[in-house]
Amino acid sequence: MSAIPVADDILDADVAVLSLAQVAEQIGLSVNKVRQLLRDGQLLAVRRDGDLMVPADFFVGGQPVKGLTGLLTVLADAGFSRTEMLRWLYEADETLPGSTPINALRTNHGTEVKRRAQAMAF
Repeated sequence: MSAIPVADDILDADVAVLSLAQVAEQIGLSVNKVRQLLRDGQLLAVRRDGDLMVPADFFVGGQPVKGLTGLLTVLADAGFSRTEMLRWLYEADETLPGSTPINALRTNHGTEVKRRAQAMAF
């Protein structure tokens, strides 16, 4: 089994994170399936206190935020590392509704977030 790529934990300490077991329970998958989502780049994880953790902001209503997977693909295609993706998702941007890309995604402004990500690729 291949290792799960992990982003550096550049998140503020007050950013809520979920264990893989909590993510699995929330989205109705096994922990192994969650690990596969991480390997496939459909989610990002950080290592906190020795455990893999996923930002709680990546979920709304028990499901992954709409557009997150596609956005992570765009960022990966643009050459972003997982740490750079995480940093960009949480970077303050007062021109976005919600003031960060992840908050804009959570409030159904995914098209604008994805457009900005695509523009960074060129």
